[in-house]
Amino acid sequence: MTQTHLSIVALAGGVGGAKFAHGLAQLLSPEELTIIVNTGDDFEHFGLSISPDLDTVCYTLAGLANPETGWGRAGETWQAMDNLRQLGAPDWFALGDRDLATHLERTRRLKEGQRLTEITRHFCAAWGVKHPVLPMSDDPVRTMVDTAEYGELPFQEYFVKHRCEPRVRGFRFEGIESARPTLEVRAALARADAVLLCPSNPWVSIDPILRIISPLPLGDPLTGAGGPGVRVALSPIIGGKTVKGPAAKMFAELGIPPSALAVAEHYRGLLTGFVLDRVDAALAASIQAMNIQTLVTDTLMPTPAERKRLAEETLRFVLSLLPAPS
Repeated sequence: MTQTHLSIVALAGGVGGAKFAHGLAQLLSPEELTIIVNTGDDFEHFGLSISPDLDTVCYTLAGLANPETGWGRAGETWQAMDNLRQLGAPDWFALGDRDLATHLERTRRLKEGQRLTEITRHFCAAWGVKHPVLPMSDDPVRTMVDTAEYGELPFQEYFVKHRCEPRVRGFRFEGIESARPTLEVRAALARADAVLLCPSNPWVSIDPILRIISPLPLGDPLTGAGGPGVRVALSPIIGGKTVKGPAAKMFAELGIPPSALAVAEHYRGLLTGFVLDRVDAALAASIQAMNIQTLVTDTLMPTPAERKRLAEETLRFVLSLLPAPS
């Protein structure tokens, strides 16, 4: 793309974040790109430690993700799940046979005392993923969704078991006060020229990461004090809707009309740049009034080529925001 070498940190969660991270990985070397992934939706099921966002990002980078759903493994089989269902086990969270092996080995290693960061690095090496993929923390954080119908629900129960149908009243990140960023996360942010907030759900994918990394002793990496001077977010909301996931529904139920402008407002005071879709071009002026520069382009990523194209345009935008060399 360019002869200019950048050090980029991408904050990611969910399918949208995984797709954009894949676009970046097609353009940047492993030395130039680090992906920090939300672990707030991690949970325990059948005694196994499951990390849905980490797995989605890793499977996508490895070319192993189911191309139709964006999550889970391609060519998956379901013999274990079919037998569990026959035995009367809870079947609301489907575990494919290949995916099940990931969770079994992660759980075994965690019980041996290995850090989630180390385990993820080993998995990436086995799957041929060369770019560093880092959990936001090795400490457990659990996203709880406050709902009108059921009170607090663990995120996966809200998301999968109840299919995002309950009305959202708020969120709580259990364990966030004691969770700390790892040395690997600290090092990546310390050397970064820019932080990119992937088109992931602001409430439950990006906010937990921001809560983890914001109090770093090296300075607040996302306000420019001792950290990256460029912070760019990509809107997961296009024309008032999300391609996947409940972000737009969450905004609406919290009394905020869902839009790209609402996403920019959510990150207000954090960003130097914002990427929004052409269908929302009329919102660019309002976002610029918040002292945030904008890039208006096509943000849908139906193919790997489109992921690469959006990543390339975003990186050129980042370059335009970097201060001129002295």
